[in-house]
Amino acid sequence: MDLFNPSIGLIVWSTIVFLLLFFILAKFAWKPVMVAIKEREQFIDDSLNKAELANQEMARLTAQNEDLMKQARAERDEILKEAKKLKDNIVNEAKTSAHTEGAKLIEKARIEIENQKKAALAELKGQVSTLSLDIAERVLRSQLDDKAKQQDLVTSLLKDVELN
Repeated sequence: MDLFNPSIGLIVWSTIVFLLLFFILAKFAWKPVMVAIKEREQFIDDSLNKAELANQEMARLTAQNEDLMKQARAERDEILKEAKKLKDNIVNEAKTSAHTEGAKLIEKARIEIENQKKAALAELKGQVSTLSLDIAERVLRSQLDDKAKQQDLVTSLLKDVELN
C-alpha cells in the first residue's frame, strides 16, 4: 500500500528528477528532434510537390504522346493514300503502255501480213505469167506446126486489127 500513498520525499525527488530530465531533454534533445521533425516534414512536402509535378508532367507527356500518335496515324493514312494513288497511276500507265504496245504489234503484224500478201500475189502473178507463157507457147507450137493453120491464124489476126 505504500505505492498508493507515496511519501513526500519520494514526490520531491521524483519531481526534481523529472525537472532535471526535462531540462536536459529540452536543452540537448528537444531542438535536434524538432529540427529532424521539421526536416522530415519539409522532405515530405517536397516529395509531395515533386510527385504532383511528376503527375502533371506525366499527364502532359501522355497528352503529347496521344497527339504524336494522332499525327503518326494521319501521316500513315496520307502515305497509304499516296501509295495507293501511285499504284493506281503505275497500273494505269502499264495498261496504257500495254494497249499502245499491243496496237503497235497488231499494226506491225497487219503490215507484215499485207507485205506477205503482196509478195505472195506478186509471186503468184509471176507463176501465172510463166504458166501462161508456157501454155501459149505450147498452143502456138501446136498451131504453128501446120502451115495452113498458121495462115488461118495470121488472117484472123489481121481481120481483128483495124488500121487507122
